[in-house]
Amino acid sequence: MKKFFKYFLLVILALCILGTFVWLWKKSRPAVEKYELVAVEIGDLENTTVTTGKISPRDEVEIKPQINGIIAELRKEAGDIVRAGDIIATIKVIPEMAQLNSAESRVKVAQIELERMEAEYYRRKELYDKGLIAGEEMEKATADWMKAIEELENSKDNLDIVKEGASRKTSSESNTLIRSTIDGMILDVPVKVGNSVIQANTFNEGTTIATVANMGDMIFIGDIDETEVGKIEVGTPIKVTIGALNEVKFDALLEYISPLSKEENGAILFEFKAAAHIPDSVTVRAGYSANAEIVLEAARGAVLVPESTISFENDSTFVYIAKDTVSMPQIFDRRAVTLGITNGIKAVVTDGVREGDMLRGNLIVDRK
Repeated sequence: MKKFFKYFLLVILALCILGTFVWLWKKSRPAVEKYELVAVEIGDLENTTVTTGKISPRDEVEIKPQINGIIAELRKEAGDIVRAGDIIATIKVIPEMAQLNSAESRVKVAQIELERMEAEYYRRKELYDKGLIAGEEMEKATADWMKAIEELENSKDNLDIVKEGASRKTSSESNTLIRSTIDGMILDVPVKVGNSVIQANTFNEGTTIATVANMGDMIFIGDIDETEVGKIEVGTPIKVTIGALNEVKFDALLEYISPLSKEENGAILFEFKAAAHIPDSVTVRAGYSANAEIVLEAARGAVLVPESTISFENDSTFVYIAKDTVSMPQIFDRRAVTLGITNGIKAVVTDGVREGDMLRGNLIVDRK
């Protein structure tokens, strides 16, 4: 019985030693590497950039008075739709005393001159009726009398303008009536009744009564980096997204790129503008922030491969094409390729592979 256990233990020991050698032999053999196989496909590829900006009206006009005074009445408020010529506000003129005295004095002088010319006219008419003076003298007297009448009317109109800002003849076109110069929506009325306003002149831009804009013609205004501005041109289509309107998207068309750069936080940027095609069902307010997606490069119907399948060596690029998809270990042919545009995930191959080729992808790691 003792001999049986002795031989049994020897057999177990021998098997353990043999198993150890077998395990060590297997571990010493190189592992067979297995790679993912990726098919070459045909498709479209776009290289895009996203930039932030805002939506603004193309035409935004500040309405300013043509006369100094005080706001007497505001007939419109922000948000109202106006037509060109609609009255927005009225101004009460506060005349300067020197101008008022001069205008009143002019009226008195014109009245005195009219009375003198009228008396002269009737004297000469009496002499003319008696045949004592020539017709030319009578015509001159008549003309002088008419001039005096006209001068009195002009002096009265001037007095009205100084006092009220308008004459009786031009009351419908008075400078005291502030009118919109364009059709559109009033965006802002920064003044209130009782505010003093001044007219625009050489030394002052004047007080803004209201800001009016055509909300039917909107543009996107944004900035693009100097590294990308050379890849866009006027006429490039743009996708604009407004976050404030639940990510509403609409098309825009690039129509202006600034020839002058500006620097912000160390970056060189160029301003651009794009005409926005906003549907009538969408209400857009001036100043909404928005994002613009711009296609910098595009390839249609191109041969596409994942960038993970491309190998780089000096200035050359290569891919590994599987000879067959069944044999193990896998056998690949190294082939040089010419690349087109890339978006960081896929790349366009212009020469070297064709649709249906199977390329070596990532190494499959056995985690057992």
